[in-house]
Amino acid sequence: MASKLLLITVFILDLIAFGLAVAAEQRRSTGSTKKDSEDDYQYCVYSSDIATGYGVGAFLLLMASQVIITAASRCFCCGNPLKPGGSRACAVLLFIFCWIAFFIAEVCLLAGSVRNAYHTKYRRLFFDNEPNCETVRKGVFAAGAAFVLITGIVSEFYYVSYSKARGSFRAYGGGEAGVGMSAFK
Repeated sequence: MASKLLLITVFILDLIAFGLAVAAEQRRSTGSTKKDSEDDYQYCVYSSDIATGYGVGAFLLLMASQVIITAASRCFCCGNPLKPGGSRACAVLLFIFCWIAFFIAEVCLLAGSVRNAYHTKYRRLFFDNEPNCETVRKGVFAAGAAFVLITGIVSEFYYVSYSKARGSFRAYGGGEAGVGMSAFK
């Protein structure tokens, strides 16, 4: 049977990661051009770096929830074999889809955080023409948030399917060694 405590813990971690990713999207840095005091050149000034922290926090919480699910299911490949049937097939498909969604979410969150940190930490100097104050593209953290949500849902279903398939299957004769014929006396 699936552990309710584990499911609740993973759900809370994923929910917080989703909230942080949404907050990172809303608070991503913006850039504006400024002139120096002598009007020799223009440069970009970027707003707050808080979105980087939100993105990294979402990245770490999603990773923690995935590690918990993976450890609880023994990485799907270790431990006793699973009971054949629909639950095992569903668990295999959900396992693959969960890791694909997890990878995409982590890439979006990490790329958005790195790009946001780069633009808020450094100022580019331009002498001839007006600078292009590039920032994190709108939707990078939102895509990460969407895949965090997908990963959370799929990982919960994966763990439930895995738990059903794990059940009480005994691969090599856990019961009697012979054929029971007592009913045919």
